[in-house]
Amino acid sequence: MSQFFRLQVDTDELVTAMYDFVTDPHPSRNERPIIQELSDIHPESIDVLESMLLDGTEERRDVAAYVDLVFASARP
Repeated sequence: MSQFFRLQVDTDELVTAMYDFVTDPHPSRNERPIIQELSDIHPESIDVLESMLLDGTEERRDVAAYVDLVFASARP
């Protein structure tokens, strides 16, 4: 992380939005705002979400663990 900038992440809201994407069975899930935001900020997460979707992830805690690892652990 830069010494000049910090990215503030609402991890609870992020988990909810990502979990909603992963559990949405409709192709329209790709139009969710979370996809655009991740595309701008952390595009690698989109690949992870798509993998979770294909793997059939159904547990919110699995998404939360990913968010915690990638976004919460970056906190100072």
